[in-house]
Amino acid sequence: MGKFKRIDTSIEGVYVIEPTVFGDNRGYFMETYSKPDFAQIGIDNEFVQDNQSKSKKGVLRGLHFQKENTQAKLVRVIHGEVFDVAVDLRPGSKTYGQWEGVILSEENKKMFLIPRGFAHGFLVLSDEAEFVYKCDDVYNHEAEGGLKWDDPEVGIVWPTVPGMTKEEYLTSEKDAVWPSLEELKKTDLFQNLK
Repeated sequence: MGKFKRIDTSIEGVYVIEPTVFGDNRGYFMETYSKPDFAQIGIDNEFVQDNQSKSKKGVLRGLHFQKENTQAKLVRVIHGEVFDVAVDLRPGSKTYGQWEGVILSEENKKMFLIPRGFAHGFLVLSDEAEFVYKCDDVYNHEAEGGLKWDDPEVGIVWPTVPGMTKEEYLTSEKDAVWPSLEELKKTDLFQNLK
């Protein structure tokens, strides 16, 4: 048995990954990434950048993508709990506009692999959360793009954050004004998301 279990989702190329965790009365140990072990489960991305963020309860980041230097991401939570989402924006994809979401937490230790050509975002469900992820291309500020997080056409079913309404979710000014999927379709912004 390998160190990682790949769980396919309803969207091709989007995977939940469960690491093998070795624990005893002292705590636990796990590998979070191993190129040869990932290759055994059919994942061969060449990750070149690691990122980390910390957010408080009710923060909704996203939905983000890059129009150039598109990135696949391997994401996980090291403290707290988030609902993580990927939306397929790959031109010609049979699941274009569809989304997949998963709870990532320090307890379940699951990872989420989001391929290139997807918009990505997350909602913090716990009091705070620390989020880490690997990317297979470098961040390009000039190429950033986004998709409206509450676009009814996409129809993401965001979970309820205890003690908050959706109107109280905390987004950046930029995240509050991203275009809808319909508006995005009318532009050439997503044509490079391959």
